[in-house]
Amino acid sequence: MRSVVDRDRGTDSEPTVTIRRFTADEWRTYRELRLRALADSPDAFGSTLEREAAFTDSEWRNRLADGVSAPDAIPLVALVDDTPAALAWGRVAEHDAEVAHLYQVWVAPGHRGRGIGRMLIEAVIAWARESGLRVLLLDVTAGNSAAAELYRQLGFVNAGDTQPLRDGSALRRQPMQLVLDEGQTNPGPVVS
Repeated sequence: MRSVVDRDRGTDSEPTVTIRRFTADEWRTYRELRLRALADSPDAFGSTLEREAAFTDSEWRNRLADGVSAPDAIPLVALVDDTPAALAWGRVAEHDAEVAHLYQVWVAPGHRGRGIGRMLIEAVIAWARESGLRVLLLDVTAGNSAAAELYRQLGFVNAGDTQPLRDGSALRRQPMQLVLDEGQTNPGPVVS
């Protein structure tokens, strides 16, 4: 698996956007972005701000270090002129080595509409393809039409019925999948 290459879409009048892997020593940056994501978009994630704000520094440090060192994961950060502005993770499924999950996708409000979310997702898709994976799965909150439309533009399709976003929530999540083997037809919903 090759490393994600910095991707620059800046011009003299536009900011430079760089998509790259987090490094293990950036756990504070990861923590800040993740907590901002949960505060800004609490209905977009299976976890909650209350739960993750209670994590210790050691838990944050280990969480990112485990993701950075794992050959089956890709924790990404997007920088806008060197300022952390977005994140996303890809991880191979625990019970199926040909399937990966895309999660924790979030772009700071001041940086939305610039294609950063698309760049992050494309980087995870490229990693999954280079890793020889068959399917990339994600969940999107039902009713989050902007996110669902972006996923559809990138080739994801609905994969089964909606499910509760998290225990005790009235919100629903829509599973989606992207078949990565271009020669393969959509196999129907993959469960992992």
